[in-house]
Amino acid sequence: MTPTLFTDFMDADPRGRVRLNCVGTVADLGTQGVELADGLPIKLTDGELEVDGTATFSADENVWVAVIDWTAVRDVVAA
Repeated sequence: MTPTLFTDFMDADPRGRVRLNCVGTVADLGTQGVELADGLPIKLTDGELEVDGTATFSADENVWVAVIDWTAVRDVVAA
C-alpha cells in the first residue's frame, strides 16, 4: 500500500522536489510507521491537493524530498 503523507507544496527545492520535513509529514511518517527509502512510491496531500511521487534523498540539503510531476497535481475533491 502506498503511504499518504501530508506535505507543504510551497516547500520545494530549486529542482521542484517537495521537501518531506514539515511537521505534518513527520507526524504521518511516525503514525504510519513509514521509513523513507530511495524510490519509495508515496502520495502527497495538503488536504486540498494531492499527487503521486517518489521519495529520494537530497544530499545537497541533507533532507528527504519527493519527486513529483507538477502537471499531475489534482484536487482532492475531484479525485
